[in-house]
Amino acid sequence: MIPKETVDLILDTARIEEVVGDFVTLKRRGSSYVACCPFHNEKTPSFHVTPSKGIYKCFGCGKAGSAVGFVMEYEHMSYPEALRYLARKYNIEVQEEEESAEQIAARQRSESLMAVSEFARQFFCDQLKEGEGRAVGYRYYRNRGIEDTTIGQWSLGWAPSGRATLVEAARKAGYKDEFLVGAGLAIQQEDGTLIDKFRERVMFPIHSVSGRVIAFSGRTLKADNPAKYVNSPETEIYIKSRNLLGIYFAKSEMARQDHCILVEGNVDVVMMHQMGITNVVASCGTSLTEEQIRLIRKFTENITIMYDGDKAGLHAALRAIGLILKEGMNPRVVFLPDGDDPDSFSRKHTLEEIRDFIAAHEQDGITFKTGLLLDEAGDDPIKKAGIINEVADTVADIPDAIKRQVYIDTVSRMVGIEADIIQDRVRKTREKMRKETPVRARPEATVPNEQPVPAGNQPGHPSAAENRTLQKEDRILEPSEKELLGFILRHGRSPLQFETDSEFYDPEGSQTVAEFIDAALAADDIHFSDRSYEATYQAYFGLYDQGLEQDDIIRRLLNGEDREVATVTATLSTEKYELTVHNFSDALTTTDSWLVTFVPRAILVYHDKRISAQQLNINRRLKENPAPEEMLELMARMNKLNEYKKTINIKLGRLKK
Repeated sequence: MIPKETVDLILDTARIEEVVGDFVTLKRRGSSYVACCPFHNEKTPSFHVTPSKGIYKCFGCGKAGSAVGFVMEYEHMSYPEALRYLARKYNIEVQEEEESAEQIAARQRSESLMAVSEFARQFFCDQLKEGEGRAVGYRYYRNRGIEDTTIGQWSLGWAPSGRATLVEAARKAGYKDEFLVGAGLAIQQEDGTLIDKFRERVMFPIHSVSGRVIAFSGRTLKADNPAKYVNSPETEIYIKSRNLLGIYFAKSEMARQDHCILVEGNVDVVMMHQMGITNVVASCGTSLTEEQIRLIRKFTENITIMYDGDKAGLHAALRAIGLILKEGMNPRVVFLPDGDDPDSFSRKHTLEEIRDFIAAHEQDGITFKTGLLLDEAGDDPIKKAGIINEVADTVADIPDAIKRQVYIDTVSRMVGIEADIIQDRVRKTREKMRKETPVRARPEATVPNEQPVPAGNQPGHPSAAENRTLQKEDRILEPSEKELLGFILRHGRSPLQFETDSEFYDPEGSQTVAEFIDAALAADDIHFSDRSYEATYQAYFGLYDQGLEQDDIIRRLLNGEDREVATVTATLSTEKYELTVHNFSDALTTTDSWLVTFVPRAILVYHDKRISAQQLNINRRLKENPAPEEMLELMARMNKLNEYKKTINIKLGRLKK
């Protein structure tokens, strides 16, 4: 663990223009620098580096952050790895904090397992070059069209047929038996003898994201062997559900293209990379997992599934679609012609033909799933109803409200049923999901003497729980949430000096912008609907409550390990965004007087948007023809909301009293 003092020294020393300049050619423009963005393809520079703020920002793709964030993003490093990189660049000595005996032992054991795995990689590579390996293993690779350069790049090898060949070589090199067993390379028999786990197989090393060998996948060449592939067991350095074959070789291109292709087989991955399609990965002998999807998400949110078109492949693709959607990502599906897999298809076609085929034949995941299941149902109405419910439940898993609505409309057209009916199923499923998910409590906050809108405990005011059931609030509230968070990140510590005749005047002293906004939201237990804004909001106040100054808070957020928070902070603390309620002809001359006018107005606008979201929800429920008692209750609540909305709009100057 790097001591806090050393972390602070690294972050204070690193200069954003020097760090970025190591990777990108920067051109000075006034007090900042510009370049073509290294994270997406562009011809006109939209990537800006501002030394005075220590921030980079691309106005094309939205990537933003500090020096340590740039290294993490560009080099795909973890936070500690990026800090050590910067330390080396600036010749800062990093002395890790003293570890406990248990920590030292665990670290040393992990390094020993890595070391013996690396030894095994080299051993298998060497075996491929001579005797049995050359005659059998190397011939197999060449027959499959795998070239020598690819064999070398991927460290493909051969496990010989002897019962303890690797074990004997490792012992001779000084490696202990416990590490051979611990790394999954050897098996201890009942009589205590050690034998190789992999024998007479072509070997595919599995690399970590950082490129270290952590496991192996071995393929038999014997037709009568039922165990076609044998993979390393889970070990202290290898957890199957968290790793992907090819991720080390694919990560940079996945990030650059903002796209990942997911295949099933080892040779499929290798051959696609050899063809020049290098954003391809495969799960390591397991069904696709949530952890693997989250690993992909570090580099892109767009995944194309390219599985075999047989029954097993179709089933696996349908399952993968649901998992990917649930993580808020975008699945597409492409199936190759009958009898082909990515390996065989790549050997028949040129790079351009493969890319053209994928572009022409890939389908949206939900569209594919709906069409496939409808074909299976045929004219059976019961099966069709079940399929519509199943697809609606899949849509309900999508966290983004806009995407959900688009998919609801798409499915409605495909199945020939009104969108409101599918919307109702989605709403009920999401309500059930919310009840099963615990609600996080909000930290206490000081409430001003008067609030812009009635507090949640007043008669007729919709509760926070009801607010959270709104289906469309994400798209309605996002601009106002962005505006309020922007005020906090730009002016959080600035005092609000209200005049004595203001409804917000507090005789006990002024509040800061951050305190005023937090109190207004806490009064109704309001959380931002945008998860990245909410995470940034909570991170900000975690530092604010420690008494840090505004610049120190922003610096901590920019240089923190949470890159989503850093990106939001970089964007909203520097972006000259247009506030939703601003009339710049009425703007006052000083920042303080400007803030006392527009911060309360921004809160009023936010509450107005929240009421609009609640009204949408009530209108949707009224269309469902509820029972008379419920209809009367909904109409009464709508009248109350109309009164609140009128009051707010009078305060905003949109209506006259």
